[in-house]
Amino acid sequence: MSLPHAILTALLEKPSSGLELTRRFDKSIGYFWSATHQQIYRELGRLEAEGLIRTLPAEQPARGQRKNYEVLPAGRAELARWTAAAHDPKPHRDVLFLRLRAAAVVGTGGLEADLRRHLDLHRRQLAKYQEIEDRDFPPDRDSPQDRLRHLVLRAGIDLETFWTQWLTHALSEFAELSGEGAGNREPADG
Repeated sequence: MSLPHAILTALLEKPSSGLELTRRFDKSIGYFWSATHQQIYRELGRLEAEGLIRTLPAEQPARGQRKNYEVLPAGRAELARWTAAAHDPKPHRDVLFLRLRAAAVVGTGGLEADLRRHLDLHRRQLAKYQEIEDRDFPPDRDSPQDRLRHLVLRAGIDLETFWTQWLTHALSEFAELSGEGAGNREPADG
């Protein structure tokens, strides 16, 4: 249910074509709510059919011209309703946690290298978020809209900080396990 609301948000920020939305998802919303090009176009069609958005009239009709969309009052009302509604947090599902749990019974072979890879990926994402923060949120950018957008970015920074710290800790545990000879041991029958 959240993809239509992500699209309504993006269109309220700036009327756009489907292609522009896809690019904007890749650069901002996509960091916390991803969607493929096809999903965005499919959802644009649904939102238009439901009367929540409309295609802006073209300045000059031309075949194959990009459609630009804007949010209608019903779309703004739907987004406001959804924003104000209570939503429970979703349980966190991560295959890495399941793999660690499985390693406890089948051994850790190959897992340490993947933990190092994950650590590198999270460090790079953290650096990217910090670069965005430095570029887009200087101390004088203090409007309510900027503060809320910055709050979302801070969540990303805090999550990546958590992951880099947790993965560093996990790798230190692996180092201790290797020293004890338990890291690649086969589980006991029983």
